[in-house]
Amino acid sequence: MMRHRAYAKVNIFLKITGMRGDYHTLSSRFMRVSTLFDTLWFEAKSTPEFEIRGNFDCEVHSNTIYKAYKYLQSTTRSDKLSTFFENHAICVDKKIPSFAGLGGGSSDAATFLRMCNEELELGLSVDELAEIGSSVGADVPFFVYGYESANVSGIGEIVERFNEPLIDFEVITPQLQISTPSVYRYYREHLYAPISSEEAARLESTPSRDILASMSPKEANDLYPSALGCYCELTEKEGWFFSGSGSSFFRPALH
Repeated sequence: MMRHRAYAKVNIFLKITGMRGDYHTLSSRFMRVSTLFDTLWFEAKSTPEFEIRGNFDCEVHSNTIYKAYKYLQSTTRSDKLSTFFENHAICVDKKIPSFAGLGGGSSDAATFLRMCNEELELGLSVDELAEIGSSVGADVPFFVYGYESANVSGIGEIVERFNEPLIDFEVITPQLQISTPSVYRYYREHLYAPISSEEAARLESTPSRDILASMSPKEANDLYPSALGCYCELTEKEGWFFSGSGSSFFRPALH
C-alpha cells in the first residue's frame, strides 16, 4: 500500500484575538516542517475491530485517527468505509513527538481523512474534509488543505494559503508533555490581552522570515509566557521560538 507523509508544523506567530464561547479565537501563521513527519499506510488484517498499529501513548478510542474515522463514518454513512476497516489496519510510523506543539495528532488525522477519501473514492471535497477535520481538532483543517504556509484564524477553521518560500527549521522538543487546555486557562486567567483586528491583519500580511527577524519569541507567541507560568520546568532558550502551546522550540536552520 502507498505510504503518505503527515508533516509537523510550527507556529511562526500565535496571537489571541478574543473569545468565542469557551474557545479562544486566534490569528496564527502555520508553516510545515518538511524534515519532520509521521508516515501512514493501510495494511490487511483478519480481526474486524478498528486497529491502529504504531507506537502511541493513548488508547485507540482517544486517538485522533480513531476520532477522524468516527466523524467520517457518521458524515458519509459509507458501508465501503466500514468494510474496509474490518479488513485493514491503519499503520503509523511515528516520528513527531506528542504534546509538543507540532500538530502531530492533527496531521495524522488529516492525512488519514485524505487517504480514506482517495482510497475509497468517497468523493468529498477538500472543504468537506476540512469541516470533518475541525470536529476532530482545531489544527486539523490546516493539514487537510496541505499548504506549506497559511494564516489560520477563528478557532482554527479559517485557513488561507500564504505564498512564501518554506523555511528550513531546526526543532528541539524538551522531555515535557504540556497540556494545551492548562496553558490556555493560565493565559485567560493571568495574561489575557487580545490583539486588535488591525494588528492581526498586519501580522497576517508579513512574511514569516520578517516576523522571526523582528519579534522576540515572547512577542510572537501569546502562549509562550503562559506555558512558562504553568510549567516551572520549562526554561527559555535564547534565540529559539516556541511552537503552539509547546513544548517544542524552533529556529531557522543555520546553513
